[in-house]
Amino acid sequence: MTPFSPRYALRRAAGSLAAAGLLAAVPLAGAAAPARAADVPVFALGGPAETGLNLYPESGEPRHSTLGFTIDNPSQDEENGGYEGDFTLTFDLSGIDGIADVAFDGESGGADCEVTGTKAVCEDWGIRPGSQRAADLLVTAAEDSEAGDTGTIKVTGEAEGATFTPFTTRLTVGGPDLVMHRLPFDQELNPGDEQQAPITFTNRGSRDADGVLLTLMYSRGLDIPQRYANCEYTADDPDVPGIGWTTALCSVEGAFEAGGTYTLATPLTIEATTRAYYDTFVYRIHEDGAAQRAAQRAGALFARGAGPVLKAVPVKASQQGATARGSDLNPGDNQQEADFRTKNTADFMAYGDEASGAAGTTVRADIGFRNEGPAWIGNIRSGEDVATVDFTVPQGASVSAKPDRCRAVTADGKYREDQKSPAPRYVCDTSMTVRDGAGLDLPFELRIDKALVGASGEVTVRGTWLQNPALPFDPKPANNTAFLVLNGEDGSGSGGTTGGGDGGSGEPSTPPTSAPDPEKSPSGAPGSTASGGSAGTTGGSGSGLASTGSTALIASGTAAAALAAGLVLFTAARRRAARHA
Repeated sequence: MTPFSPRYALRRAAGSLAAAGLLAAVPLAGAAAPARAADVPVFALGGPAETGLNLYPESGEPRHSTLGFTIDNPSQDEENGGYEGDFTLTFDLSGIDGIADVAFDGESGGADCEVTGTKAVCEDWGIRPGSQRAADLLVTAAEDSEAGDTGTIKVTGEAEGATFTPFTTRLTVGGPDLVMHRLPFDQELNPGDEQQAPITFTNRGSRDADGVLLTLMYSRGLDIPQRYANCEYTADDPDVPGIGWTTALCSVEGAFEAGGTYTLATPLTIEATTRAYYDTFVYRIHEDGAAQRAAQRAGALFARGAGPVLKAVPVKASQQGATARGSDLNPGDNQQEADFRTKNTADFMAYGDEASGAAGTTVRADIGFRNEGPAWIGNIRSGEDVATVDFTVPQGASVSAKPDRCRAVTADGKYREDQKSPAPRYVCDTSMTVRDGAGLDLPFELRIDKALVGASGEVTVRGTWLQNPALPFDPKPANNTAFLVLNGEDGSGSGGTTGGGDGGSGEPSTPPTSAPDPEKSPSGAPGSTASGGSAGTTGGSGSGLASTGSTALIASGTAAAALAAGLVLFTAARRRAARHA
């Protein structure tokens, strides 16, 4: 299963294809950079704010921690915003002398790095726009170090014609190591199914954890009905593009002893709702604290629950005493994830439009589709688009303006190099999610080149692959096609049918020629409406883990993504070209 990152999910929702891994135990510092002054670029150095080190072992080799340092170039100009020149990073190690030993991971990048005494220097060339990995420092506790020893590493940079904001990270020897246990969920569900989640974790570190922060993130088709008094909750705003994650941050009080295993006093209940289809549940554990809670909130608004208090009780405990406070020794095992497949359907119903005009005039037509539910559809693991609207231009007309998300193709639906001149056919992809009650609204402007009575063009919502157009979740294929009618003979602009009867649905197969009223959606959820913009909308589906939140949210941003490196990697343009080749 691909690890999910809520931060990645948000990035996907925003249209980014960047990849990321599990969220770090602490936020990356140095992410923001000051504005440029007098055209001198300013680059921000960053990395983990704090890292815990495993105690030096009595026998065997010490376990190292990896500190990934970054450089952030705030330029938004992908073509001309990069820095082309040599630069040097200097690491002041005097603050960890006798506390930790360091070395560089030579396989992590192209920088030429060397450690000399209490100083390390890396030399490299070129800084592209955005954030990039600068160097990976391998750190182990020094042989004579003791639990609780702490120190800092300061990083500075130099380059001709540029400046760097310095960055400082703290290292602490020893600390808790909270490990989340994987739960044996039933992952094939029916709407309404409920199952218990007795979340269990172990502290494998060298000191007790003073309270824990349990982070729960679940996608739109899942619910945890009970809202606990010591948890705060957030959900994606239905009017804002996103995956639809709900995130809960639960502060559980107690001293969670090193070596001890704990479980919830009362298991959580996970429910597959009536809109479930493909869904993900992410559960993480960290030591509680104001900094950790702030990092998980990531600026999102949360509301506290009003139910009972969520508590954790020991399964077994050791008698080890507490030592000085430090960071989690291995944040990579703090999180577990589960994917669910619910037996459900979603009815994607296309709609067309009607317009009239004399030769030489331009008319507007609003076409698209609506998800009449009951399920929401989200490819939050792969990040693939859910569906494609395939529009054939009516005879005698040509497209003069189209939504940005639509691409011109040939008459048989194949790739077309020319994207500027009018085409006979257009394809418009959704994002990776389409919520129940939402859809895709596409405003086109067409020039009437020749006034033909009743000229019509098909509007079809289908799978993203031209060779395999079926929507596997849609039980009513007959209403997947509607028509855009120009200069209808009777003035009604009737879109007609696809000629396939009821398509096995038992219902009339005459799709609408105008957008369905979102307030009357069978799903009971309001959808998006055509805004008149060029991009169209996906009913709050956004354009990614991915994830997964605030908390990032991957969710709000937690984990969403993990719940960014990320969900999956693919090149959008290349895949789109392949789909329609």
